[in-house]
Amino acid sequence: MAKQNAPEKRQRRERGSIDPDDIIEGAFELAEEVSIDNLSMPLLGKHLGVGVTSIYWYFRKKDDLLNAMTDRALKRYVFATPYIEASDWRETLSRHAHSMRETFLGNPILCDLILIRANLSPKVAQLGSPPIEKAVANLVDAGLPLDDAFDTYSAVALHVRGSVVLARLQQKQKAADPESRAYYEQLVITPETTPNLAEGISRGHSIGAPDDKNFDYGLDCILDHAGRLIEANTKVQKKAAAPRRGSKAAAAR
Repeated sequence: MAKQNAPEKRQRRERGSIDPDDIIEGAFELAEEVSIDNLSMPLLGKHLGVGVTSIYWYFRKKDDLLNAMTDRALKRYVFATPYIEASDWRETLSRHAHSMRETFLGNPILCDLILIRANLSPKVAQLGSPPIEKAVANLVDAGLPLDDAFDTYSAVALHVRGSVVLARLQQKQKAADPESRAYYEQLVITPETTPNLAEGISRGHSIGAPDDKNFDYGLDCILDHAGRLIEANTKVQKKAAAPRRGSKAAAAR
């Protein structure tokens, strides 16, 4: 990524006038300017107007600070994400997926902290479990067997994250090298050599691009499959609940 200019230095604070919340909020402010990748303790100290030792007093290394930032970001993200309702599972799951994608695409820091950064603390990782548990439980209530509910939500989450991370990585690459192009932008497609691809592209399609059209198509495929599974499971349950032929007559004897 291209080197960012250092932010303007604030007036130096008095010793002991900063706390962990100030540091975390300052880190988010600084990351907006220089990115998570370029965030550093010395740069943060200058941004906050404190000596770097004041930061190390609370966060011994950058990874500890990133864990605290991820904790706060995940709480905000979970609070802002709409729940899945069993009574209207398809519409609410679709809204849930679109909201996740829009939130991460609109907030690169959130994407870098939660989706791209691999090293999460146990506390941070635990925060994501209850919302996922509720989502799977509501899909079960909607009529999916547990295995299918688990796999359906997993497929949606993976579809969202894959689309977002690919877009974010391409964004980072563009920032580092404005002349760079994604692989799907470099494909050689002509009516003579690849007539189907050429026709598809002329109709607004793209190969492998993390765009809205491809995202919606993939999500619809997952939701359509889940709908068929619910329909099949409902038929099995109705069949199992129906009285067997002759059972009433046998019971009357």
